[in-house]
Amino acid sequence: MALGLIINPGSTSTKIGLLRENKKLEIETIRHTQEELAPFKQISDQREFRVSKIENFLKQNGFSISDITGVIAIGGMMKPCAAGVYKIDEEILADLSSDTYGRHASSLGGIIAYDIAAKNGIFAYVADPVTAEEIHEVARISGHPLIIRVSRGHTLNQKAMAMRAGKELGKLYKEANFIVAHLGGGISIVAHSQGKMIDTGGGRGEGPFSMDRTGGLNSWELAKLCFSGKYTREEVQSMINDQGGVVAYLGTRNFLDVVNRKSDGDEKATLIFNALAYQVSKEIGAMATVLKGRVDAVVITGGMAHSMELVDQISSMVSFIAPIIAYPGENEMEALAEYLRQIWSDTADLKTY
Repeated sequence: MALGLIINPGSTSTKIGLLRENKKLEIETIRHTQEELAPFKQISDQREFRVSKIENFLKQNGFSISDITGVIAIGGMMKPCAAGVYKIDEEILADLSSDTYGRHASSLGGIIAYDIAAKNGIFAYVADPVTAEEIHEVARISGHPLIIRVSRGHTLNQKAMAMRAGKELGKLYKEANFIVAHLGGGISIVAHSQGKMIDTGGGRGEGPFSMDRTGGLNSWELAKLCFSGKYTREEVQSMINDQGGVVAYLGTRNFLDVVNRKSDGDEKATLIFNALAYQVSKEIGAMATVLKGRVDAVVITGGMAHSMELVDQISSMVSFIAPIIAYPGENEMEALAEYLRQIWSDTADLKTY
């Protein structure tokens, strides 16, 4: 019987999926404490540690590495490439291991998948890299030739939710237009047109602020801050990508804390909540212009979408664009499982890296 292993690493956890042929996907999250991760200076240094955790998980569930017949992981920080499925080769492994295209926990997925597959003499795959590039050439222009806009976002969940919306509306993804707002620890707001993500707002340095990222800032004021002599380069980068956004204003990375503080009458938490909804809505509006107003649906997804108050507030600002569809949470593990099924059935459209 086919047994698939699905891997989706986070900064302090590893999501594991077991896919048995013709059976429902079983998902488990392995948590990693700060004490366990402290000895590792770089994310890639956690390679053997995470593999051992997965092996222990399999053992506890009555399986071993030798039982695995297919391995797939979320695509991490690979070189800019098309969305889709890739068989992990030495080039992909080298790029994920070297942090050449950025440092992110998702890169561990392909590394771990490769190691586990190698132990069993089978191939491993990654799908929908974070760095997937489908944006229009005109969207790459930033305002200065030394800075080129690139696409960085939640490709796997973005694609999965757009396809889900298409099925719900009776439309093929490749024939529809969607704006998908992924609202999680990070935020990405993407214009999907005819099966491609043609522009994106979010990620590092653009779009709305999120739980610990600033999003887009006034570049003039940022330049003044950088050369004020008060901060090092590392400190400024940390402000933008780790200590910005909600945590800078409210001291929390937990969106539920913000919701609860707002409910308790905390005026500052209310302001930041409203500002988040405001900035997300503005970015959705921007993506509507990219699609020339021809939008089949606006999809709101990610962990924050569990807050109906947030969804309602965004909807009140953007519902004139298109119908609103909310899919709270994310569908990444299920999307990876579907890709693995396609690989097993030889229907997967494997990409060349």
